[in-house]
Amino acid sequence: MSAALMPEPARLIEMHELTRVYQLGPQEIYALRGVSLTIDPGEYVAIMGPSGSGKSTLMNIIGCLDTPSAGRYLLDGIPVESMNEDELAAVRNRKIGFVFQTFNLLARTTALQNVELPLIYAKIPRAERRQLAEEALAAVGLKERMNHQPNELSGGQRQRVAIARALVNKPSLLLADEPTGNLDSQTGREILDLFRDLHDRGNSIIMVTHEDDVAQEAKRVIHIRDGKIAT
Repeated sequence: MSAALMPEPARLIEMHELTRVYQLGPQEIYALRGVSLTIDPGEYVAIMGPSGSGKSTLMNIIGCLDTPSAGRYLLDGIPVESMNEDELAAVRNRKIGFVFQTFNLLARTTALQNVELPLIYAKIPRAERRQLAEEALAAVGLKERMNHQPNELSGGQRQRVAIARALVNKPSLLLADEPTGNLDSQTGREILDLFRDLHDRGNSIIMVTHEDDVAQEAKRVIHIRDGKIAT
């Protein structure tokens, strides 16, 4: 096939004129105002913006935690803008791994059991679940700590468990919300080094942050202000 006839490579994310409006009594609050954005597979992107910029709304739509009021959103080629809650939940489980500032680990379960959770929802058989969870923990350097509970782990180790849990389903996208926000500077540096390593291994990463030095770790920085992509 000639180069002229080769199909365009699939985008990981395609957004066209996305708007998100919240109704507050008689008042309409515009959180997003016509956002258009493309991100390719394998990219490492940071999204930055001040409080009230629409950054969190954009993250929630990217993560299929919310839907736009208008516009088009394709994730890995799948149109998700008009999906219902059950359909969005299925896409989240298959396509997106989440890493949060507060780790969101279950307190009375081991690191291994925490990482197995997405596989339980995906109805993966028990033996396969365990193997995949062990491999994910080994990939983030926690092979020797997989039977420890969160209260037996440092903050950095807990965030590594959260990253392993996010990756265990081999999602199309790793979506991280202020992943170093609850960590001291040295531990935060270790987590950012891990993200760099994951990107080098081919993972697609979108990181939401308000810190310039953290954003500069990404290969592309997108600024959002007043509900629009800043140019």
